[in-house]
Amino acid sequence: MKKHSLGNRIRGKIGKAIFDYDMVSEGDHVVVGLSGGKDSVFLLVALSQIRRWSPVKFDLSACSVDISGGNWDVSPMEKLCYELEIPYKVVPHPIEEIIRIREERSPCSFCANMRRGILNSYAKEMGGNTVALGHNLDDAVETALMNLFRTGRFRSFQPRIWQSNSDMNLIRPLLYLTEKAILQETSRMELPLVRYTCPFSLETERTRAKELVSDLTARFPDVKQNILHALRSIDGKDRWQAED
Repeated sequence: MKKHSLGNRIRGKIGKAIFDYDMVSEGDHVVVGLSGGKDSVFLLVALSQIRRWSPVKFDLSACSVDISGGNWDVSPMEKLCYELEIPYKVVPHPIEEIIRIREERSPCSFCANMRRGILNSYAKEMGGNTVALGHNLDDAVETALMNLFRTGRFRSFQPRIWQSNSDMNLIRPLLYLTEKAILQETSRMELPLVRYTCPFSLETERTRAKELVSDLTARFPDVKQNILHALRSIDGKDRWQAED
């Protein structure tokens, strides 16, 4: 597993995000939402290493929601979890069929909410009290811009949030890492990724936001870090409040 070793700089950024937002406490059981993409696979490997040297002891499991009707090959993730000695569960659910029947106008949003609810339920079944998702800095910046243009509010998802409806914490330990950095690490570490082509994936608002962020970064290289700083400086409940 030597090729899966994190670089010190990358590990430091993940550790800082966990520390800044008090994401993990002693005795927590963290369940990673494993989609097979670069972010979630990298997150799983990163947390498996971090828990080895962390003074805060926590358990780690992984769970995938299979919306494909059994057409999704999860064997690479099963193998990875076996190598990492991490319990892994695959939950089949007919979300694709439901979207077709309901003719959902916002299939991506509907699917994300459904999968999160399912993930929370099965995480609790697995003994978990915390769900970890692989959102990165690019995701946070894109979400902030989408909300700004759509609602007039400069806000993004929270690094850590308590979900009262499911009695479950939700954390995002990769928020200080750019998508580019994660891509480079997954390539260097030769991590097994599982491709899944969603039948509803067309050009979306998220795609346009991603293109905008790319254009802004070309002109203003520090724009992502500046937006991150802005999210931590907002007054009120939308502020990203780091722990003292």
